[in-house]
Amino acid sequence: MGIFDKPKLRRGKKKKTDTVPDDLWAKCPDCGEMIHTLDLKQNYQVCTHCDHHFLMAAEDRIGLLTDPDSFQETDPGLCSANPLSFGKYDDKIALLKEKTNLTEAVVTGRATIGRHPVMIAVMDFRFFAGSMGSVVGEKITRAIELAVAEQRGMIIFSSSSGARMQEGLFSLMQMAKTCGALSRLHNANLPYISVLTHPTTGGVTASFATIGDINLAEPKCMIGFAGPRVVKETTHQDLPPGFQTAEFMLSHGLVDAIVKRRFLRERIVQLLGYMMPE
Repeated sequence: MGIFDKPKLRRGKKKKTDTVPDDLWAKCPDCGEMIHTLDLKQNYQVCTHCDHHFLMAAEDRIGLLTDPDSFQETDPGLCSANPLSFGKYDDKIALLKEKTNLTEAVVTGRATIGRHPVMIAVMDFRFFAGSMGSVVGEKITRAIELAVAEQRGMIIFSSSSGARMQEGLFSLMQMAKTCGALSRLHNANLPYISVLTHPTTGGVTASFATIGDINLAEPKCMIGFAGPRVVKETTHQDLPPGFQTAEFMLSHGLVDAIVKRRFLRERIVQLLGYMMPE
């Protein structure tokens, strides 16, 4: 072998198994920046560059808002049936239960916030796009009834694509049922604070989400009944800038205040201090 000849390197047969996990980074849909998921979690699931509010799991919202170790879940075993025998509906529900570790699109329970006793219902968009079926309506109604019975304030976080079509009329009935329960809460002189998050649409918007004593919203979240495309095609008119955003709804009186996520607990504690009966 010549002095300038180098032997070829032998490549090992062992395949590379160490790969970078897929969930380490998240791309902001507003500014396009890549954000480490740890930074995102430490910043309340809010973009560190442009302040975009990402979707937030029910468990994380409850931890952010309630006093430590005060949350006690109610009705965790309620699960959806298939009253219309809708094709593959049961399989879809089973898959979502396994994927999200939730039993339905809302989590309800007792808690204290700033030592004020409350019932809280938090919708989670990961489960069937937060759609409202019979179980979602039933859990929210039961939570409101417990608030009346135990003299607690009521707080609902909405994040929903609307009524669940797989349950048809059974889903639409929840609009009237939840509003009826909230009427009894009002007659008991107990406060209801509604927090609208991205997105809040359809039958949820047309029922309990927008009839709070105080309606709060997160920045830039979408709030509406039908989507912008459907509205435009129906009315045959160009929509105004910012249509169906929280800021648009604030300027038109549907929303009372827009509160950034990091300040939400502080604002709710303040409101409960004003509104809870002595």
